[in-house]
Amino acid sequence: MAKHLTASLLMLSLIGTCGISATSAHAGMYRYTDENGQVVIGSSIPQKATQRGYDILNSNGRVVTIIAPAPTEQELAERSAEQQRQDALKLQREQDLKLLKRFSHPDQARSAMNRKIRELKGLISLKKGNITVISGQLNAEQSRAADLERSGRKIPEAALEKIRRLEAQILDIEQEIESQTQDIQTQQEIYEIDIRRLQQLTDKKKED
Repeated sequence: MAKHLTASLLMLSLIGTCGISATSAHAGMYRYTDENGQVVIGSSIPQKATQRGYDILNSNGRVVTIIAPAPTEQELAERSAEQQRQDALKLQREQDLKLLKRFSHPDQARSAMNRKIRELKGLISLKKGNITVISGQLNAEQSRAADLERSGRKIPEAALEKIRRLEAQILDIEQEIESQTQDIQTQQEIYEIDIRRLQQLTDKKKED
């Protein structure tokens, strides 16, 4: 009976020991640096210490995982700046590809610019011609109205309406000319940017 009781107690003791070892191995350990710069190994880690980085150890004390320190504000700012730089480079590459699909050489872009400007100037010349014609009609109507006034007769409402309509037409065309004149400058500025970029790209190809 005594022998049987002793064997049972020994078995329970072994089971308990194995259970503790298994629990410890499963839990793992942490190695970190405390606020005083001292290396500490423990089964838990303070929240502040995690910001400085730490190691996770197995039951044999070997490092299984390294957790890097949390980035500083300066490092975050540098990462953000680098990301913005990379995004800008990517966008520039995409724009360069589109540009090179349109023009293979700066001279092609320059020729396209000159054609566009000639087209706009041609439209402006036509509109100025229209103003000249309408102005002649307006002068004739105004002269007739003045003659009626001098003779003491009433100017018909239809004549006054025609004068107003001709004046409005001239104003509309003048505004169109102003807009197209501004468009010439805008188009020229856009093309000049493309021409300069194409020059850089073609020069780079020559160097390569």
